[in-house]
Amino acid sequence: MNGKSYDPKKHHRRSIRLKGYDYSQSGAYFLTICTHNREPVFGKIVNAKMELNIYGRIVSARWHNLPRYHVYIELDAFVVMPNHVHGIVVIRSDSTELAKRRPISEIVSGFKTFSSRRINEVRGTSGIPVWQRNYWEHVIRDEDSFSRIHDYILTNPLRWDLDRENPHRKGEDDFDRWLDSL
Repeated sequence: MNGKSYDPKKHHRRSIRLKGYDYSQSGAYFLTICTHNREPVFGKIVNAKMELNIYGRIVSARWHNLPRYHVYIELDAFVVMPNHVHGIVVIRSDSTELAKRRPISEIVSGFKTFSSRRINEVRGTSGIPVWQRNYWEHVIRDEDSFSRIHDYILTNPLRWDLDRENPHRKGEDDFDRWLDSL
């Protein structure tokens, strides 16, 4: 560590997961997955609309393919932003595939792996990180929260100037304050 000694109070990764929560159980999950170093890999915002480049289109296609591999999920609102994605994944309770259910972490891991692999194929690189190491999730607990998060995702390009993932943001978003208060 560049001559510095390991300090477990400083050099550890805190889990953002709920202790004891089964992330393969039915429910709705709000996910945010950021690019490596928050680089704007997937396109740009022009006139409050996201213009996807080839990498952004790959990410979108891989996201929308998730139910083919995880038949017990449904996808709800989703948006690709320049340096992150937001999406809602719903694990259905009526699935006959209960024994095959994977936790959200495995679904995200597969998405990141396959989208990274394809992006690196297209750009002629191998093993170059596309995504940051972790991701952020929030268990959606009621219809009001679901509705508010759904609307936030769909309007995210309009709010890019206030987005906490935008390195050049120009203010605070009320949505972030609301979500932080939960």
